[in-house]
Amino acid sequence: MKNKIIGWLNQPRFLRHMMNWYGPYRGAGVKIRHLADDFSSATVQMPLRWYNKNYVGVHFGGSLYSMVDPFHMLLVMNQLGSEYIVWDKAATIKFISPGRGTVTAHFEVTEAQLQDIREHTQSNEKYLPEFEVEVLAEDGTLVAKAYKTLYIRKKPMKNAVQ
Repeated sequence: MKNKIIGWLNQPRFLRHMMNWYGPYRGAGVKIRHLADDFSSATVQMPLRWYNKNYVGVHFGGSLYSMVDPFHMLLVMNQLGSEYIVWDKAATIKFISPGRGTVTAHFEVTEAQLQDIREHTQSNEKYLPEFEVEVLAEDGTLVAKAYKTLYIRKKPMKNAVQ
């Protein structure tokens, strides 16, 4: 029964719904608009509101970062499956232009990226791939670029002969 519950919790539709109600996201105004059924992509938006704007009237940098924080890890870990350990290792965000109005970030993890990860981890070595995502304004202006480094390793096999 426990596995059924865990499986149910990891369904894209349920996960999207729960993340949209998650306190820090609600507080920042972040909304997950799309989460692919196969976890290959996600789209996140954040409108400019009084509670997520900074002193000079544009998107607060912390809110911009929070809207992009977990998605590469979530997409990769759900596509690779339970035999892998996937963690956020490092992150950098570069603010390019002021964020006004609604900003959007689209995440995608391709089959080629997954194959690269599988190849680099097949001998149980850690792998630290970097992913990039752009945060765009409604008119397509680049607001920020975020870079996420993930820590990925195959889980040790239980009862493996050493």
